[in-house]
Amino acid sequence: MSREPIFADLVALGRAMAGHGRRLLGIAGPPGSGKSTLAARLVAELGRDAVLVGMDGFHLAHAELERLGRVDRKGAPDTFDADGYVAMLRRLRANTDPVVYAPEFRREIEDAVAGAVAVPCEVPLVVTEGNYLLLWPAVRPLLDAVWYLDPDPVLRRKRLVKRHMAFGRTAAQAWERTTGSDERNAELVATTAGTADLHLRKVE
Repeated sequence: MSREPIFADLVALGRAMAGHGRRLLGIAGPPGSGKSTLAARLVAELGRDAVLVGMDGFHLAHAELERLGRVDRKGAPDTFDADGYVAMLRRLRANTDPVVYAPEFRREIEDAVAGAVAVPCEVPLVVTEGNYLLLWPAVRPLLDAVWYLDPDPVLRRKRLVKRHMAFGRTAAQAWERTTGSDERNAELVATTAGTADLHLRKVE
């Protein structure tokens, strides 16, 4: 596609994937790139043909991060149960269970809730989004396609500040988190962009 894809183009790609049995679509990108928003819009548009299973559901619990001394680095690759996420993707891809229950991350409590997302076997497309889909070697082979979101970095940081403040941080705390651990994670994620099937700067 010579021009920047618009949302209607992405919906068409999603429908095409959903027409071929169980498929897994990944949406990757740095923190604040709009992965969750795009994934939710796409799944809503596809209706019964798609379900969203986020990578963030595999965050280690806050209590475990405290035990490991990693609370201040929450969101880094080693603050997730990557093996658990891979195991879930394998179950979803095999599609041999009547229903698979996936966890969901709830920002209002800063923790994951087990069994929050039901994925019946008849749903053809599973959309999964997260920072590290292209970083963890075992994940990429389980995904039929990966889209990478790479918006303007100034816009991305503004989104992060707004998000952090919406969930209780002061403006100073939000900026510190955005330019600190979030930015380090973004730089790491950027090194993985080359293996994506589709690169998106913005989605209209």
